[in-house]
Amino acid sequence: MFFSDDFIEEVRSRNDIVDVVGERVHLERKGSNHFGLCPFHNEKSPSFSVQQSKQIFHCFGCGEGGNVFTFLMKYENMTFPEAVKELAHRAGMEVPSDDGADPGRSQELRDKKQTLLAINREAARYYYNKLHEESGARGLEYFRNRGLNDAVIRHFGLGFADTGGAPLTKYLRSKGYSDAQIIEAGLATNDEKRGIYDKFWNRVMFPIIDTGNRVIGFGGRVLGDGKPKYLNSPETPVFDKGRNLYGLNYAKNARAGNVIICEGYMDVIAMHSAGFTQAVASLGTALTQMQVNLLKRCAQDIVLSYDSDEAGVKAAKRAIGLIREAGLRGRVLNLAPYKDPDEFIKNEGRDAFAERVKNAESIYFFELRVAEKDYDLNDPEGRTAFIREAARKLSDFEEPIERDNYIAATADRYGVPLEDLRHMVADIAAREGIAAPARRRSTWKSPEKKQEESEEKLLKPQRMILTWISDEPGLLPGIEKYISPDDLTDELYRSVAVRMFEDIKKGDLVPARIISAYQDEEDQKRIAAIFDTPVNAGKDNSELSESERRRALEVLIKDIKKHAYEKESRMLDRASPDYFKQVVEIRKKIEELGTMKIEL
Repeated sequence: MFFSDDFIEEVRSRNDIVDVVGERVHLERKGSNHFGLCPFHNEKSPSFSVQQSKQIFHCFGCGEGGNVFTFLMKYENMTFPEAVKELAHRAGMEVPSDDGADPGRSQELRDKKQTLLAINREAARYYYNKLHEESGARGLEYFRNRGLNDAVIRHFGLGFADTGGAPLTKYLRSKGYSDAQIIEAGLATNDEKRGIYDKFWNRVMFPIIDTGNRVIGFGGRVLGDGKPKYLNSPETPVFDKGRNLYGLNYAKNARAGNVIICEGYMDVIAMHSAGFTQAVASLGTALTQMQVNLLKRCAQDIVLSYDSDEAGVKAAKRAIGLIREAGLRGRVLNLAPYKDPDEFIKNEGRDAFAERVKNAESIYFFELRVAEKDYDLNDPEGRTAFIREAARKLSDFEEPIERDNYIAATADRYGVPLEDLRHMVADIAAREGIAAPARRRSTWKSPEKKQEESEEKLLKPQRMILTWISDEPGLLPGIEKYISPDDLTDELYRSVAVRMFEDIKKGDLVPARIISAYQDEEDQKRIAAIFDTPVNAGKDNSELSESERRRALEVLIKDIKKHAYEKESRMLDRASPDYFKQVVEIRKKIEELGTMKIEL
């Protein structure tokens, strides 16, 4: 959904960031700012700052930062449109329809979705209440036998569907819904012989809830020997199996550092009951890339908890490919000798399960363990072929240090001479062009690391001058005599400077509004750092004297100007007849910076 800049700004201005953050994080006022423990990383001393005057947040520990939209997106794992809508509703504002869409059709679709969601909500209430009636005793007994208490049943909204007929349909009719609407919600089926009857019957019911805490569908497990064992709602305008995950409405706020993907509803419930609220399950289908992308907003570490049978291994292999494609770290949970998390936790307890999660197998070693079955490791030829397969997998690692670590671990696990394995990996890499040969290093720094350090040295003065101007807008006229946004070599800083300078001249600098103009999270973090970094202080945090302050600003201005001249020199056309003359002129300007007197 597209929102106009004016609407976004109105939503932001009507949601004070201190109030929104304070609803989720305990904040204490210190001076003009509010501080608390950062919700995005583990810490004991508060480094999380919320500035009411600038309407921004910034953590000096992990670097997260932004405005009220950024915070809600990060904390609640929302997209930008979702955060805008959530805050609009919080402020009592009406959310406009999609720009460019047919208003009538757009409204019709929204109305239909709202009706289907309302039907699902009523159905969830019906199933939950039925579980606690005499006719639902079999369902309640099933949950009790699985070790679920009333609190867990209520937390997940578990229920029971009657045996046969159309009792749910009749109930929903009494609430004013038509047969066509009930069928479209996936809760009833129309048959020429039987007429309209309920989709789910003789099943314990699991409401499927999206990240907006709306019931979008259901899963049902049959009691007895009926088929299929598990039945999910069909695809509807509000339910897409490939775009949702069971338990994600809770897992998105778990902040456990990882997400555990398991096979079924009861696995998720068992793990959540034991405190592992980061567990989710796909909805009766193989894991999809869209589901992995949803999880990417929750954690970078994905732990797979699938059965160890052939189907489970196949599912894990497919999931591994998707996890790698998304650039996430994948690991595999080994629950042997138990078949699933529920059974493991009941027999070994929470702490033992936490240890298994902590020590979950890397994708590499999982693939090796599965591959062992294809080789006779007691036969020299078979063992050699297996080690060659391991070496081929090792050569896939692009990061040399990571590859070296896995080479050492593989040599240790399979009793292979370390140097022999190194040579084999290097030979395969060189022959097949997969990766550069592994090599020993001590204080070696990668070209990427050197480039990163060089860029930070270049960008720090640009960031600091913007911070200083944002803190003291009255400095702009003096600073602008020497540098302009075009002198900033970083594209993001340059565009921020243009906005800042224009707003200051209009007497209307609002840092949070500037952040709203950028949708990339990394950009928002960098901009928040601009607006929340102390600059007018020495190394001991004491306030700079006037002469120290003037000297610091002078150094920053000259540094920025020098780098701007150097960039200009690099951009010159070497084929131009005036090239050397231009180079000399630029060098002269750089030399003159040393004696230039800066007056602010």
